[in-house]
Amino acid sequence: MKRTAVLFLAAALFACGPKEQQTTTSSATLTINGAGATFPNPIYSKWFDDYRKAHPNVQVNYQAIGSGGGIKQLTAQTVFFGASDMPMTDAQLKAAPGPILHFPTVLGAVVPSYNLAEVKEPLKFSGALLADIYLGKVKKWNDPAIAKLNPGAALPATDITVVHRSEGSGTTFIWCDFLSKTSPEFKQKVGAGTAVQWPAGVGGKGNDGVSGLVKQTPGAIGYIELIYALQNKISFGAVQNKAGTFVTASLDSVTAAAAGVTMPDDFRVSITDPDGKDAYPISSFTWMLFYQNPTDKQRAKAMADFMKWALTDGQKETQALSYAPLPQAVVDKEMQQLQKVSS
Repeated sequence: MKRTAVLFLAAALFACGPKEQQTTTSSATLTINGAGATFPNPIYSKWFDDYRKAHPNVQVNYQAIGSGGGIKQLTAQTVFFGASDMPMTDAQLKAAPGPILHFPTVLGAVVPSYNLAEVKEPLKFSGALLADIYLGKVKKWNDPAIAKLNPGAALPATDITVVHRSEGSGTTFIWCDFLSKTSPEFKQKVGAGTAVQWPAGVGGKGNDGVSGLVKQTPGAIGYIELIYALQNKISFGAVQNKAGTFVTASLDSVTAAAAGVTMPDDFRVSITDPDGKDAYPISSFTWMLFYQNPTDKQRAKAMADFMKWALTDGQKETQALSYAPLPQAVVDKEMQQLQKVSS
């Protein structure tokens, strides 16, 4: 299911080349287009709406089409900004018509969600078990591998319906990045990327699409961002981290996952399967993507102003939507990078 949020933001104005077309709804109102990840769409919708109230002269149309689509449209210059849960690769950056900057915005979690009415307590999963389920090796819910981690659970002899994303997705990257780190077989056969060749399962478009399929399919399992599981009241399990602890996704456990991160200068980093007994292992930053050298310096300054708001006041709104705020050290580093686009 594609959700298109019509949002407002005086900031997403990183014009970068001759292909971009600026439209206006009136002499005083600009319409700006962006596209990308569904993972952060709930918080972006909130941010853009709140920021619009203070800056009503600019309207932004944000299409939550998946990280892969956002990167493609940004590269083709059919949108002003992109959003992704996977950092762009060196090859993708090289293919773009100009330098692109990554700005982490929030932290979130991808959870194994499932539809099992018989099971009343949250299930436990290891990375190896989830990998075997998504490889099609574990086919029934009462499989000994699941029962071993969940003694006493009323596991039915129901077939497992594996649900994955059907389009290029940063959520897919986060999920596969973790499974590749915990299962050598998964790494070899599937690997990590926004789009992979799945050995089994059915596809849903966006976090909404996967959530919908899991909710309406008894025996289904899917991977979705935490807020989608909470909003749709879908059960999700605890995941074993590197320290051997089974951890449930929460604000605290996602924050713990980023506690020891060493942020590189380009902000492209993975924090799946981190150290720390309290860390949720399928956690990630999510990024807004902008061209570094916009043709319109006035709009560049407006974007920098929005980002400064999002990195300060906007962080106070994250927890209500089950995202974790950025570490202060990351915010400080981003504030320095913003000078590159506002000067």
